[in-house]
Amino acid sequence: MKETTTKPVDVKTHRRPKTERKYERVSDVHDWLHVIEKHGDKKVYSYFDKKRNLHEVTYAEFCALVRKLAAALTQRGYAGKRIAIIGETSVAWVASYAAILAVGGVAIPMDKELEIEVIEGFLDRVEADGIVYSPTFNGKFAEAMKSHKSLELFVAMEPDEAESAADQVVSFGTLAAEGAAAVEKGFAYTPIANRDEMAEMLFTSGTTGTSKCVMLSQKNIFSVVTSAAETVDFHPDDVIMSVLPIHHTYELACMLAAMDYGIHICINDSISHVLKNLKAFQPTGLVLVPLYVYTFYKRIWSEAKKTGRDKKLKLGIGAAKAMRSIGIDKRRTIFAEVLNSFGGRLEKIICGGAALNPRMIEFFENLGVNIYEGFGITECSPLVFVSPYYAQKYGSVGPAVPCCQARIDGEDRNDRGYVEGEIQVKGDNVMLGYYKNPEATADVFTEDGWFRTGDVGYMDGDGYFYITGRLKTVIVLENGKNVFPEEIEEYLGDIDTIAECAVIGRQEGETVNLVALVYPDLTKYPEGTPMEEIAKDIESSVNELNKTLPTYKHIKHTELRDEPFEKTTSRKIKRHLLQ
Repeated sequence: MKETTTKPVDVKTHRRPKTERKYERVSDVHDWLHVIEKHGDKKVYSYFDKKRNLHEVTYAEFCALVRKLAAALTQRGYAGKRIAIIGETSVAWVASYAAILAVGGVAIPMDKELEIEVIEGFLDRVEADGIVYSPTFNGKFAEAMKSHKSLELFVAMEPDEAESAADQVVSFGTLAAEGAAAVEKGFAYTPIANRDEMAEMLFTSGTTGTSKCVMLSQKNIFSVVTSAAETVDFHPDDVIMSVLPIHHTYELACMLAAMDYGIHICINDSISHVLKNLKAFQPTGLVLVPLYVYTFYKRIWSEAKKTGRDKKLKLGIGAAKAMRSIGIDKRRTIFAEVLNSFGGRLEKIICGGAALNPRMIEFFENLGVNIYEGFGITECSPLVFVSPYYAQKYGSVGPAVPCCQARIDGEDRNDRGYVEGEIQVKGDNVMLGYYKNPEATADVFTEDGWFRTGDVGYMDGDGYFYITGRLKTVIVLENGKNVFPEEIEEYLGDIDTIAECAVIGRQEGETVNLVALVYPDLTKYPEGTPMEEIAKDIESSVNELNKTLPTYKHIKHTELRDEPFEKTTSRKIKRHLLQ
């Protein structure tokens, strides 16, 4: 068992030159629209339609569309109303979101992966007045049109023939045309009366019965946009490709911040098209969750081994590191072939949503791609921490962003010598509360007004934070020791024959044993290899891992799965389904 150190052990700081921050501070949606309108004829969006025809939209065109939608909503009596948006990432989705906020309404981003009955139930809970939906939902709101308690406005982004025939449906095009006429007559935005009022409603992940509805204000939303623009190393000449679901605050906040910069955003139309679209759009930056980073990492090594170039890749990494130590950077030349598979221009990745193995950051930096970790939670709009690009510590999510402060609520020191406990946050990014749920709201705030994230971590002497686990997932052993499954899963992730894994605590008599649930990477074995043989091989690797861990963190049993874990739309394993 490791002994607790008395002198804190710090992590090396990797320093780079600071770059000029080229953005404008925004406090509400009207500020934001005023800023992005200045980008004029610069491209804001590029995307492919179903026939793979490329379409482009300028900042001026986007702002004009938002104004038209805002005018139409006002004219129809929906200013200040609650309007949901559901569907894939699109110009129409983002323009609808901005227009709803611009008329003092409440935007309700919805998860497109949910069953229609669940969606309708959520819309009941928030008393939505209308919904804007993508073509994948054409025909799915037929029952809601007949009997929903509150929904009256149904806006189809691209209605089919049946949808167009429905009396309750108005097409997105019609709405924009109505707004254009109103703009011609002099429609103007009404100033936001109170930036502290509810402007967005979001459902937390989890089972439908436990999902809570988070209330965010314009101050919450745009304090994060400004903080992201201040702390993330993007600049106006960047091109980013949007990959993550747009209804998540992480993706949406990053997109709004990117538009503040004047960045060109390319929309990925399908998970299956990611690599194809990377080559087509040639982005310089990406916003991802760790699963994508791990997938890219495994693909690079898999391709290298398949073509017999894995030794060449290892030698290249060593040579590039040696040259950089004497001030020569040839990474983009040495690894041109690898980088070309990501479009050839990729320079940086912002990664959040879950902990990332620090080895990934080091590996990609060796190739010439910088990864910067961040941490957020829906209740904080969502940004809390971002690793500084100019002073990075691998494994840390960085200090708190400018719009908030954070602290550790704990007494015990961890094996690095720092106090470890729950991370708590206070600032302009913290939510108003949970909708119609005062008990749950009270539970997540301390007596002195700090938001309890439920995440456990520690802060080093430089104010950098490190996430070590979730209070809800902590496994308490019979000897009182706490084990965070996320830590063990990170170690398991280093075993190349494991594609996915989750660690649970299972009660066996009076003992709580750690059990690793594993979905193997079958590509690492010859076709037709019996599962019993694969199980023995992985179990052997896990036993080797156990030798490097304190006894109380040893994995007692390893169980193989024959299919991937069920995941949320943000690609997190649904832990509540594990047993």
